[in-house]
Amino acid sequence: MPLYCCAEDRTLTFLYINGSNNNDEKMKNWYEKGVRKLHPVLKKKFEKNPQIKRWSAENHVKINDEPQIFFWGYDSKTDLEFVKERINLSKVYTAIFAYEVRSLLTQFLHDAIWIQKEHNMLPVLDELNNQIKKDENQNVILYGYSAGTFVTYQYLIYKIPYIKLEYLFNALSDDEMSDFARKYPREDTCLSAIMHNKGNLGVLSNNGHLVLNQNKTELKQNYLNIDTATKLYCAPKGKVKGVVNFASPLPLFYSDLGDKNYELNFYTKYMFKYIMENGMFFLTVNFREDPLGFPSSQNFTLRQYEKLTGITFKNPKGVIYDNSKVWSRRSALLAHTSYWSARNVFAKAVVQSFVNGSKYLYDDNYQKRKKIKMDKKQKS
Repeated sequence: MPLYCCAEDRTLTFLYINGSNNNDEKMKNWYEKGVRKLHPVLKKKFEKNPQIKRWSAENHVKINDEPQIFFWGYDSKTDLEFVKERINLSKVYTAIFAYEVRSLLTQFLHDAIWIQKEHNMLPVLDELNNQIKKDENQNVILYGYSAGTFVTYQYLIYKIPYIKLEYLFNALSDDEMSDFARKYPREDTCLSAIMHNKGNLGVLSNNGHLVLNQNKTELKQNYLNIDTATKLYCAPKGKVKGVVNFASPLPLFYSDLGDKNYELNFYTKYMFKYIMENGMFFLTVNFREDPLGFPSSQNFTLRQYEKLTGITFKNPKGVIYDNSKVWSRRSALLAHTSYWSARNVFAKAVVQSFVNGSKYLYDDNYQKRKKIKMDKKQKS
């Protein structure tokens, strides 16, 4: 009898999240048309790869024939129209070339800047979470395109239940609440659930520092009720199986994550712990010709991740890997919008990133070969 034969397969949905410059009907149709061309190719590549087939069997999932699309572009449309009105006012006194450049930059960058702002992002994350949770019998892989990578990344930060509150209170040096949490343990929760307008354990400042509710009685009561907020506002544990970011300008807009003084990094290390211990994958795949395709990070081995986070992972199976050197055979002008037309190349790269990422993290021999190859390249 084959292994994993007896558990019923759940639907694995590929959920595609749009990027910048998709806030009108024409661009929405362009994006959806591209997704519908890409999805069957990705599905086929996934189903043919032996390693991913094993992963699917272990997770008891079967890929949905139909893609899902989460479209947030219309949310920014009103703001964009306001900016365009201001630009049009300047037309009478601005040089034509400057006006055209200004209009072009507005069209391409406005949505990316808009979605990065917290007061715009958080409602979008709530909408996305509601869509993900709507079908109890499905798991999802999130595909973030361009500025959609901001949404996938922030979704992991805010919605994945990686926060053990006892650890959080320890980190905030609140011994009383640490003891209280130890005495009355609750389910792991997410950043969204503990915020002041939801579970109300505290307020997150601009530098990523959580300021706990100063009313201790209220704080303790809210803590005791936190499981309700977790159920409402967090992704169910294991619901999201992976994230694939592509055409990603994420480091350009979130460069503060490299700042050691940015306190949100406390949460990212526990997010990594969740990814590794729950068998998720977090892949970045960019065409090397894409001027907006920024590598998300240096690739690390398992031991390096443990050293970096200061955490020893328990039974790690997750994959975090960046592959930003994929040849699309497209010009720099076209590469950012060519993931649909070069779908065979892209789909193959996604699958290969999963395979190579697994090897890079867990296979000592593969790591040694990669190091030798890299050393030779640096010497030449």
